[in-house]
Amino acid sequence: MSELAAFVQKNWSTLLRALEVHIRLSFSAVALGICIAVPLGILLTRFPKAARQVLAIVGVFQTIPSMVMFGLAIPLLGIGSKTALVVLVIYSILPILQNTYTGIAEVPRQYTEAAKGMGMNTLQALGRVEIPLALPVIVSGIQLSAVYIISWATVAALVGAGGLGDIIYTGIMTYNYPMIVMGATPACILAVLTSLVIGRLVQAVTPRGLKIQRERG
Repeated sequence: MSELAAFVQKNWSTLLRALEVHIRLSFSAVALGICIAVPLGILLTRFPKAARQVLAIVGVFQTIPSMVMFGLAIPLLGIGSKTALVVLVIYSILPILQNTYTGIAEVPRQYTEAAKGMGMNTLQALGRVEIPLALPVIVSGIQLSAVYIISWATVAALVGAGGLGDIIYTGIMTYNYPMIVMGATPACILAVLTSLVIGRLVQAVTPRGLKIQRERG
């Protein structure tokens, strides 16, 4: 344990730089995934037949192992953070898209009809009724996506994107166990903390009426 502490102390600046790259890469991928998946998920609720096909196609990408996906992207995009970002954005989309579609589609029809009965047009009903009611489900999808991406970002080191994966793979190649632990531990902590923070956000955006309904069972 003292050997690990001494190693981390000696390489503290390296760890901080790698953590900063890892956070920037992961959060950028999730942010871009949100920008693509949320509007697309809302749009798909208006076209249920097309939604099944689009979700199936996006789901296929999700089943491709990350090493294979990075390998396929290298001939097209080269080596570096750009390739890593594109692949991670692709992986980030499905959980957010699926939850956005499900959250909006499962808003009880009586709420949207009541909104229209009050004189709201389609966009107003979407913004004032459907999205607020679906928001906890949408944010849950973002939570799932963020945890996945923080984990998969470690593999991005193989395409030269840096981050905590760089430390882990260097440690594996050199049989340096303190280095492996120094890279793996912050990645785990980052994933857990991100999940906890977004989990609190899910609670915060859940409408009070829904919370009361759940408490009553």
